[in-house]
Amino acid sequence: VQLVESGGGLVQAGGSLRLSCAASGIAFSTNAMGWYRQAPGKPRGMVAFITSTSNTDYLDSVKGRFTVSRDNAKNTMYLQMNSLKPEDTAVYYCRSETSGDWGQGTQVTVSS
Repeated sequence: VQLVESGGGLVQAGGSLRLSCAASGIAFSTNAMGWYRQAPGKPRGMVAFITSTSNTDYLDSVKGRFTVSRDNAKNTMYLQMNSLKPEDTAVYYCRSETSGDWGQGTQVTVSS
């Protein structure tokens, strides 16, 4: 199983980024998937969740700003992040909620 995140970077407050999570070695279309983040000194927590049928749920603080989606033909999950805030700065990880596997993470830094 391999989950590879990409799309992180440095952005100013108010800006946007789109993260991708490319999956291999799993039956991606049948897996529920999640995006998590971990800021320095804080525990890792879920940001967004998407079921195999594309039902979604979000951390309250990102509702209306972040959108999770998936393309089963490409075995890829996305996280569109708009109106970014400095408090969104963290390493972002994707996870298969079905298999329990994690990606290696991608750094998102939002400057004020």
